Order: sequence, then C-alpha cells, then structure tokens
Amino acid sequence: MTAGSRIVAMGHYQPSRVVTNDDLAKIIETNDEWIRDRVGIAQRRVADSETVADMATAAAEKALANSGLTAADIDLVTVATCSSVDRCPNVATRVAARLGITAPAAYDLNTACSGFSYALGTADHAIRAGAARNALVIGAEKLSDVTDWTDRTTAVLFGDGAGAAVVTAVPDGEEPGIGPVLWGSVPDKGDVLRIEGWRPYIKQEGQIVFRWATTALPPFARQTCEKAGIQPEELAAFIPHQANTRIIDGIVKRLGLGPDVVVAKDIVESGNTSAASMPLALSKLIERREVPSGAPVLLFGFGGGLTYAGQVVRCP
Repeated sequence: MTAGSRIVAMGHYQPSRVVTNDDLAKIIETNDEWIRDRVGIAQRRVADSETVADMATAAAEKALANSGLTAADIDLVTVATCSSVDRCPNVATRVAARLGITAPAAYDLNTACSGFSYALGTADHAIRAGAARNALVIGAEKLSDVTDWTDRTTAVLFGDGAGAAVVTAVPDGEEPGIGPVLWGSVPDKGDVLRIEGWRPYIKQEGQIVFRWATTALPPFARQTCEKAGIQPEELAAFIPHQANTRIIDGIVKRLGLGPDVVVAKDIVESGNTSAASMPLALSKLIERREVPSGAPVLLFGFGGGLTYAGQVVRCP
C-alpha cells in the first residue's frame, strides 16, 4: 500500500500529415471562417498507415525516456481509446511488446473522450492498493478511421494522435501528485454521440452535447477541485478535453478562472482527438515549459456515453 502516486513524465505523438480547414473545403461544403467560428479548429493531424498502437507506442516511448525509468520498471500499461479497429490483442499489450515491457498488467479502457482521466484514476488506484508500482497511462486515437469525410458536421472536428504519462508511487511521507478522481456518466443520454456497427462512423447530436457540457460540467469540475482540497483560482492550468473552444470558454467562465490560469487550447492545431486530447495538450504545455513543475493542474474530460472524469494533478 502507498499514500498515492504522481506523474513523473509525459510524452506525445502526432502524425505528420496536416489537414487544414482549406483542405476540407475542397471536399465538403465548408470554409475556414465557419469552422473557426463554430469550433475553433484551424487544422488537425491525420494518420495514414499508422495505427492506434503505433501512435500509442511512440507517445509512451517518449514519456518513458523522459521519466528516467526503463521498460523493466513498468508493471502496468493502460490505454484509453475508442477508435482502435484491432480488438485483440488489446492496444496495451501491443505497446508493452514493442517497448520490451515484460508481464505487465495490460488493459484498454473505453469511455471515449474522458478516457485518459478514467485510465489515470484506475492506475492511481492500482498503485495505492499495491497492485502496481509504475504505470504507463496512454490516450490514443485514430478517429480518421471512423470519420465520415462527406459529413461537414463531424468531418471538421476530429484528428489523430496520442499522449502518455508515466505514473509512479510517491515515496513515504510525500504528498500524492494525483488527486482523487471525480467520475460519472449520464447513460440515458448516451446516444447523442455514437460509433456503432461493423463499419462505423461517428454520429453526434452537437447541440445537445454543447448544452450539456456548458451547463452540467462546470459544477463537476469545481467538485473535482474540492476533492483535491484546492480552489479553482489556485490552479496553474486547466486542461479540459479538447472538444470545442466555445465549450472550453464556457467552462472557464463558470469556474471563474482568471487570466493567470493557463487554459489548454490544443484543439486549434490538433482538432478533437478524444481520449488523446488531454495528455497531448498537457505534454505540449510541459514541453514548452508553460506550467512550472509541482504546480496544480485540473484535468477534466467528457464525451461519449455521456461520461465525465477529472482530477487535479501536480505538473511533473
């Protein structure tokens, strides 16, 4: 048993192909101004031959290299994804095999866009319970595989990528770096965002999701801070799921976050990458040194199912 865990390093990966709004305007009835105004996206990355496992492995390899640990130190690998077409073996075991991690607990988790916070929560719980010591927690998506590129309501939204965290037990006497998770769902509204069937496309009731996200989520985000014993105004950064800049701005306003709080808006250059969006955005902020080490950061994800989850973490 241990008092808790902390993130010691992050890593991220995005495919090299950039698809701009002008590129999309060549194949569907849309334009750059319309997309930027509605969702805030300027471009997104789209994978060609790369799989979810390829991107997850690349992000995890970088996180592991940044952590000072080796593959031999990792005893748990978890991957949050809703878009992998390869169901068995799962993505987590594929990542472990490629990185040379032997005999880890390895599982995939699907709560769509809230997946990284769910996966981080389960890894933290496993470490607290003594079931693991060092974990790789990954969010990875290839949403281009399930995007209908003729549907302008969804084709403009999504991108591909991966982000990863190395999570380890805190030494005796040290404060945990991952706060209590707040998680939940609204199952009776689960059909407003769907990826169903053998040849699936993402289907979304955008206005319902928008209203729910901007009204129901701010109180949950505030409760997440309360569970960690911190006030929203004490945060150094807010890393929400990168769904829509208008949703992000609405949550920021209702939380009362001031101008000194760094608010991630990686959606502008990456699009909505579902379970990858929060670790991708956090990893970039850390890489650019925009958040000091040890500073409190609120992660809050929400999406399909209508699931939601968040926790306050200390920046590695």
